[in-house]
Amino acid sequence: MTTSRFPRKKTHNYAILCYMEDWLMQKQTVLPRWKGFNLLGAFVMNSPGKFEEEEFQMISDLGFDFVRLPLNYTFWIDYNDPFEINEGKLSIVDNCVSWGEKYGIHVNVALHRAPGYSVAGDRVEPFNLWTVAEALEAFKLHWTTMAKRYKGISSEKVSFNMVNEPAGVSPEAHLKVMRETTRAIHSIDPDRLTLCDGLNYGNLPQVDIANLAAENVAQSCRAYIPGGVTHFRALWVDRKRNFPEAKWPGGYADDGLWDTERIFLHYGAWAALAQNYNMGVHCGEGGCFNMTPHNVTLRWMEDVLDSLKTYNIGIALWNFKGGFGILDSGRSDVDYVDYKGHKLDKKMLDLLKKY
Repeated sequence: MTTSRFPRKKTHNYAILCYMEDWLMQKQTVLPRWKGFNLLGAFVMNSPGKFEEEEFQMISDLGFDFVRLPLNYTFWIDYNDPFEINEGKLSIVDNCVSWGEKYGIHVNVALHRAPGYSVAGDRVEPFNLWTVAEALEAFKLHWTTMAKRYKGISSEKVSFNMVNEPAGVSPEAHLKVMRETTRAIHSIDPDRLTLCDGLNYGNLPQVDIANLAAENVAQSCRAYIPGGVTHFRALWVDRKRNFPEAKWPGGYADDGLWDTERIFLHYGAWAALAQNYNMGVHCGEGGCFNMTPHNVTLRWMEDVLDSLKTYNIGIALWNFKGGFGILDSGRSDVDYVDYKGHKLDKKMLDLLKKY
């Protein structure tokens, strides 16, 4: 029996109610329900290019067991050449793997910028991952390098997340790149857990990839819907600053208003994918930018966390420290408490631990 806060009696649409009741019975069972944070030491061109052991220790001390590393491949290449990998520079990842083992944290190695693709606009890629064979070869080179480097370390401790938030790509082209790359990895390290983000920036389950579930492939979703709540006044999303007021429920997105029922339906689709294909699902990113009022953020977050828990799907908040995080988030409407010299959002922390 579910203990979800899912509002069964609020819906006036019997068909939706039936779908919801059916989906509430489905769960993701392949992966642990890891919970944690993204660490941003090397994800864009102006990142510091390093990580700190203290972050792993704090994440563990606070009761979490997962870190995702969104990485920019240019941090370990020479001569601005995607094929010139300097493995000595991968020590930044080695350190995180070691700290993860030390503090009991699963480390998810993710390419936020891959040869030929990134959602970030801080660099123009020399070719297109989805259409150019050379880009795919470079992409596979980076991942097979990782596979060789971390072979022998259990997938209970380390996993690979292929490429962050694919968009503007057909399911067929996406499947081709993911299938070739995961098989290249598994030719070296057959037991390595690999995760592929869903389509449409990780918001849409990629049914074609579900057929790779037996090959140790899982999928990663996102928790940024609706954008009018999660990215309120985020200038990298809407530089025109034309933002409707953020509220929840009733949050605005390009496809209409969102509420609790719609959130449960959204993640129910991921649970259905997980159960029907015996495929692991994890939510690799999520959260609200610090311009969203704190009370709105917490109401939205509780619905998201409740729905993910209902379907046994874990989540990594973007980020640990910073505008989406629980530490030093820069909000003006939070009564922070001190935590090891940092400003801790205790209400957000308590909500994450509740679910």
